This record gives sequence, structure tokens and C-alpha cells, in this order.
Amino acid sequence: MSSEISDKELIQQFRLASLKQRAFEQLLKRYSRKIYWQVRRIVISHDDADDVVQNTFIKVWEKLEDFREDSQFYTWLYRVATNEALAFLQKKKADRNISMEELQESLGEQLVADAYFNGNQASLILQKAILSLPEKQRLVFNMKYFDNMKYDEMEAVLGTSVGALKASYHHAVKKIELIVKESLNHSNFGSSN
Repeated sequence: MSSEISDKELIQQFRLASLKQRAFEQLLKRYSRKIYWQVRRIVISHDDADDVVQNTFIKVWEKLEDFREDSQFYTWLYRVATNEALAFLQKKKADRNISMEELQESLGEQLVADAYFNGNQASLILQKAILSLPEKQRLVFNMKYFDNMKYDEMEAVLGTSVGALKASYHHAVKKIELIVKESLNHSNFGSSN
């Protein structure tokens, strides 16, 4: 009977030169899929998500020896990935010299054209609604809805109080409900003509 090595043990192994590569590969295997989807929901594009995830794990490789273990490894990793994804979007916005609203619109168009998006119309409506949210609400909604993250974990990732996170999630849900309802009403009216 083999038990899975804990993150803490893998981090300890990472700090030993002889086990560093193997320990990192195990952490990568354990978390790369989760981190990919977390990043993908922020940057939308598959190719961009791959780049951001690669940059995230490069940063983790460089900084893991100094990880103080004040929080869980996954929470720290999630924070690094979120910061990398947000920095990527900020750079994209600056490179194109566009506003955040224009960037969100561009991401929505990218979502529709993305060959890797295999959702149905309802998924597309939901994703576009999520994209229309302010950045903080979008992050909180994604963490709660898709990753089923607890508020105290989100607090560690985003550095925002639990009360503010709950309020952000509540506002996000209300906005998404309104947008989805409007989209469904619009499509129903369009089909009856």
C-alpha cells in the first residue's frame, strides 16, 4: 500500500540537490492541470494559458526553496499563477494600448473563435458573462464556482478579507444571473421572429 507523498515532503525533497528535479516533477504532475484551468479562465486563450502556466512553474522553480510554508503550497502556487495571469493581461492591455473594457471584449471574441473551446451555447453565455465582471469579482467567482475554493483559501491567495470576498461573489452571481437571463431572453426573442 503506497501513500502519496505530501506537498510538505516534496518541498523538503526539492531543497535537496539530489531529489530536486524528481520532487519538482511530482509537484508539476500534481498541480499542472488545476493551474492550467485556473489560468485559462483568466486569460481565455489556450496558447496564452500554456505560456502563463510555463512562466508560473519557472517562477515556482526559482522561488520554491524560499517558500516559508506560512500557507499551503497549493494556495501559494495558486497566488503565483493568478499574479502571472493578471500580469499577462496587464501587459497585453499595455501592448495594445487599450482599456480593460476593450481587453475584456477582445477576450470574449477570442473565446468564441477559440478552437479549444468545446462548450455549448449555455457555456459560452456563462463564460461571456464572467468576462464582463470586474477583475476581482471574476477571480472570486472563478475560484468559488469552478475550483470550489473556500473563502479562507481565497483570502490567502488574493489578500482580501473574507467579508469582501463574500460580497464580491454575491455581486458577481447577481450580475451573471442578470446577463444570462438577458441573453436567454434575447435569443428567445430572436428565434420567434
